[in-house]
This record gives sequence, structure tokens and C-alpha cells, in this order.
Amino acid sequence: MFGDIMNMMGKLKETQKKVEATKKRLDTVLIDESSNDSKLKVTLTANRTIKSIEIDNELLEDKEQLEDYLVITLNKAIEKATQINETELAAVAKDGMPNIPGMDMFK
Repeated sequence: MFGDIMNMMGKLKETQKKVEATKKRLDTVLIDESSNDSKLKVTLTANRTIKSIEIDNELLEDKEQLEDYLVITLNKAIEKATQINETELAAVAKDGMPNIPGMDMFK
């Protein structure tokens, strides 16, 4: 029994290292999103860090329109990044979970 616990603890530590490595890797995964008319383009990482924003000069003439474009486009990009992030981290967590009867929430 003690050996089983030590084995599970080792597996959990290994999984924690894999999760941290996955988080670092997700900093290099870039998501590009554009407004429907491509007047605004944003790039962010799968960890939801904004890397760049490109704004067409036409949008600079209308503050409210620019704000709307930013909200819509950033939200779409963040949604995509979140999906990628959660999928990747869930896969690592599922792979590293010890086999405990009744604890099959990741299956």
C-alpha cells in the first residue's frame, strides 16, 4: 500500500512537470484573429497574452467603432486561445492521473 502511494505521488509530480512544460509551450502557440473586414488584426498566445494588434487607419477616425472592433475581435481570439489551452492542459492532466477507483472524472 505504501508503495502504491509513493508511486502515485511520483506520477503526480511527473504530471505537474508536464503541465508546467505545456504551459511554457503554449506561450509559443499563436492565435491570429481578424475582424470580418480585416480592419483589425490581433495575435495572442494560447496562454491569452496579447502579442500584437494591427489597426487600419480608417478605424482611427471613429473611436466607438474601434472600441467595438477591439471588443469583438479580442473576445473571439481569447475564446480560441482558451479552447486550445484547456484542451492541451486537460490532455496532460488526464494522462497523468493515477488510477484511483471511482475517480474517473477525466475519462
